[in-house]
Amino acid sequence: MGVRNQLLVGDFDKKDFYLKMFKIAFPIVIQNFISSFLNMIDTVMVGKLGETEIAAVGIANQYFFFFNMFMIGMCAGCGVFISQFWGKKDMKNIKRIVGIGLGSAIMVSIIFVVFGYFCPKQIIAVFNQEAGVIDLGVRYLKIVLVSYLFTGVTFVYNFSLRSIGNTIQPMMISLVALICNAFFNYIFIFGKLGVPAMGVEGAALATVIARVVETIVLVVSVYAEKGILAASVYELTDVSLEFVKKAYETIFPVILNDICWGLGSLVYSAVYGRMGTQAVASIQICNTITNLFMVVIFGMSNAAAVMVGNSIGAGKERLGRDYARRFSFLSVMAGIILGILLALASPYMLNLFNVSSIVRSYSQIILYIVSIIFFIRVFDIVLIVGILRGGGDAKHALLIEGFTMWFIGVPLTIIGAFVFKFPVYIVYALAIVEEISKCILGLMRLKSGRWIRNVTCNMA
Repeated sequence: MGVRNQLLVGDFDKKDFYLKMFKIAFPIVIQNFISSFLNMIDTVMVGKLGETEIAAVGIANQYFFFFNMFMIGMCAGCGVFISQFWGKKDMKNIKRIVGIGLGSAIMVSIIFVVFGYFCPKQIIAVFNQEAGVIDLGVRYLKIVLVSYLFTGVTFVYNFSLRSIGNTIQPMMISLVALICNAFFNYIFIFGKLGVPAMGVEGAALATVIARVVETIVLVVSVYAEKGILAASVYELTDVSLEFVKKAYETIFPVILNDICWGLGSLVYSAVYGRMGTQAVASIQICNTITNLFMVVIFGMSNAAAVMVGNSIGAGKERLGRDYARRFSFLSVMAGIILGILLALASPYMLNLFNVSSIVRSYSQIILYIVSIIFFIRVFDIVLIVGILRGGGDAKHALLIEGFTMWFIGVPLTIIGAFVFKFPVYIVYALAIVEEISKCILGLMRLKSGRWIRNVTCNMA
């Protein structure tokens, strides 16, 4: 029997692959569905207060968006190391990376809290100049800032648990926190159970309570199980400056990648916003619908990062390559199926929105465009967020994503909107050239095999 056949029978067979993927991906998918659903409920609750209130909360949360992008990048970067260390069963260094993550999360959270507390008006005014919106936004932001520190700690443990293949625990605790948030929103916003109505300040207080509960339950559960992440203070801080420097050689590109993507998304939003109300409405509707179809993909990309990282950390590079090939194939197949479903369901889903015939027409065209290239979008996400990051190739993931967004997607969108003054669906189609370019560059990198980097080597 050849080496290849021995591999398939031993370390890698279809049943083993799908069981591992399902175990990691399914809880993440469920968590994202729950989060999306309850966040929609939160939006509806705040929306009942009025347009000014919902605008104030939405704008104040743009600050959290920047914080969120930084934290996701930092935790995902730590996850690259944890998944590879887990593959080689190096428990000592897993605890060190968790310590680096917690230290970084606390430091970044404090910076965001201090700046947000002393400059709330300036933050809100960047997005809106109306006095009513600024006033409500400031009141909301000053309270919700307390949750940032707890959010940072939660992010570190959630990503760390996922990186060692434990996705059930974060899902269950996230469910508790989200239900807690919705419950206290109802009480504090509208003044129920004898509590005075607090409006947007009630929404902020509910978020703080939910984050505190989530952090306490998560940390207590980690240490109660006495698992690998239940590290002592000494184990978390037993790191040298050289160790931190080597870790951040991989972590920092991942942070930049997510910030780069977040800023690019804001530029796209600004371009569409300048094109008029109908353009904005069309894009918002399309994003709302397509996000429902993307939930499955984020679970798959997380599974790819963990499984590829585990195999490379264990020294099984051939297994990592085979995982990468199978995830690439599955992402394309899933994208084709989801694209077809999106095309078939979109006319009926658009009936849920009370909009003009022009907005509906624009939205339908955009959704059909998305349906056609959906398999490319799915492949790009699984490749960048899953395979390349899991393989330790964070720098090239950054280069591919940054180059295609800022040198192809953003310029084409701006030219199409403001120079040629194309309708919104053509401008959106121009932005999709970024996805196609990313796919081509990503495939070239994948086929080269140079994306496999055991970042745990020489880490004492």
